[in-house]
Amino acid sequence: MRKWTRDNFSCPSKMRRLLGVMAGINYSRLGKGKLMAEHADVIVVGGGPAGAATAHYLAQNGVDVLVLEKATFPRDKICGDGLTPRAVGEVIKMGISLKEEDGWVRNYGIRAYGAGHEIEVPWPELASQPNWGSASKRTDFDEILIRRAVESGARLREGVTVTGPIVHEKSGRVVGVTARSTRDRKEEMSFSARFVVDAGGVSARLSTAVGREKAQNRPMGVAVRTYFESPLSQTDMMESWLELWAGKPNESEQLPGYAWAFAVGDGLVNVGLGSLSSTAKPSGVDHRKVLQAWLANTPPEWNLNEQSQRGPIRGAALPMAFNRKPHYANGLALVGDSGGMVSPFNGEGIAYALASGRLVADFIAQALLRPTLGQQDRAMAQYPEELRLELGGYYTLGRIFAALIERPEIMHLCVKYGLPRPTLMTLVMKLLSDAYDRRGGDWMDRLITALTKVVPKA
Repeated sequence: MRKWTRDNFSCPSKMRRLLGVMAGINYSRLGKGKLMAEHADVIVVGGGPAGAATAHYLAQNGVDVLVLEKATFPRDKICGDGLTPRAVGEVIKMGISLKEEDGWVRNYGIRAYGAGHEIEVPWPELASQPNWGSASKRTDFDEILIRRAVESGARLREGVTVTGPIVHEKSGRVVGVTARSTRDRKEEMSFSARFVVDAGGVSARLSTAVGREKAQNRPMGVAVRTYFESPLSQTDMMESWLELWAGKPNESEQLPGYAWAFAVGDGLVNVGLGSLSSTAKPSGVDHRKVLQAWLANTPPEWNLNEQSQRGPIRGAALPMAFNRKPHYANGLALVGDSGGMVSPFNGEGIAYALASGRLVADFIAQALLRPTLGQQDRAMAQYPEELRLELGGYYTLGRIFAALIERPEIMHLCVKYGLPRPTLMTLVMKLLSDAYDRRGGDWMDRLITALTKVVPKA
């Protein structure tokens, strides 16, 4: 066997070709542009919460991890400004302080409206997560997360659009990605790695390219939002309207979905609407028009009008309940929205994006220490199993919930008879917001845990 010394790597092209041989990649010239190739132990595609968390925890374990992000920070991301207590707990685990003096806005529960009733449900006291939520505009939040990953030792390449996977000809293993400059589309690049993580969001183009299509029988949500300067910015609760009416309640058409409003700082509120379908089939609903119809009938004192609106109405799809699997196979792992990890109960995605990044990083760090591909894959097989054990039952309950409430008339009955009952609503809000202790806790926590164990895993 030829002995490789430092001198053998004095020429970058030699090193790239060696890495290519090791990975089974043919590094002949890509198109007409110059060959540009890099290697990392792990490549993370996407610099959102899932990608940032993955990179942070890998770097903390001494892993050489490279994040490829098509945009340049700071950049906006549709919806997702609100952080539930579970999401707050995950952010704290990354070593990020959410102090109010640093501009973080806190909220202490949900104020829900429906069927002529109003109820306040505070975030519960739990052992596993704080009793408060938070909010931050995604332009700020995502940059904070990715900079935390860089501080931990991750490498970041911005303005790089991943165009597809590099697949080993014989094994079918994903051993890297091809990419091009987002600005200069003629500048082509390739990156090799021992593992690749798809954190590219709902489109999951990398996963789709290797045949991991979304399941049509899993729920799909849609959310639209915009910002307003409004007195609602002074509230310390997340406002939620469980019924939407085109005009006066009970005297007009009931619209599909629910609405929300919560403070994000600087006198602004995130106001939006979400709807849910029990399958991936498009609903045909124009959600922007639904939101506009609802806004037109809000109280004038809220100031939710064109004059106080700050930014356009933007929307995004919400892939739910593990709608894309497997979460690991052949060198490619899925995290966050790429793996359909949005909750079917409430459209929450950030908490699970951060948690999946933390979990996959742990298993990758373990796998990298194994000498053979077979041993590495056995270690990585624990990642989807851990996801299934942690969230599979909960997401199955969410699928049942989605099938029940996607019809407005059923939602109306649930709200009409459920909202006036504080104990019942506390239980429901615990379930909907994933604000319960998996181990121990009160009788509500134990009931929810028991239900997640008796249903099939998603």
